[in-house]
Amino acid sequence: MKEKSILLVEDNPQDEMLTLRALRKANLINRVDVARDGQQALDYMFREGEFSNRDGPDLPAVVLLDIGLPRLSGLEVLERLRADQRTQLIPVVILTSSDDEHDRLKSYENGCNSFVRKPVEFAEFAETVARLGVYWLATNEPPPAERS
Repeated sequence: MKEKSILLVEDNPQDEMLTLRALRKANLINRVDVARDGQQALDYMFREGEFSNRDGPDLPAVVLLDIGLPRLSGLEVLERLRADQRTQLIPVVILTSSDDEHDRLKSYENGCNSFVRKPVEFAEFAETVARLGVYWLATNEPPPAERS
């Protein structure tokens, strides 16, 4: 069985720390790699730039993607992931502080699998992240590796 990993794309160090802590607290021992801007996320996914020699699984089981990122926005990252056959079926969860309806609409139009607002309170944030991790890593059945 292939190792399932998460790619967390988050530019806020506090939210990154809280997310990693929440996943550990939920006893999810899966690998979590972090990209801190949109370009870095794409480089990770396509093994380019600083990630051209990265170890680990080819692609993550799920991408937790913030919208407000430097260099390339989360929406731009999502568009590029959906446009490439290698990544178009990877689950992408928008995990954001945004409560803008336009962001939610554009996220779904661009192919996100889920749109989740980051709760402000730590306990609620931790519970939300833990539920996301358990669902996407343990409950969800990914598409078959082979396409018809």
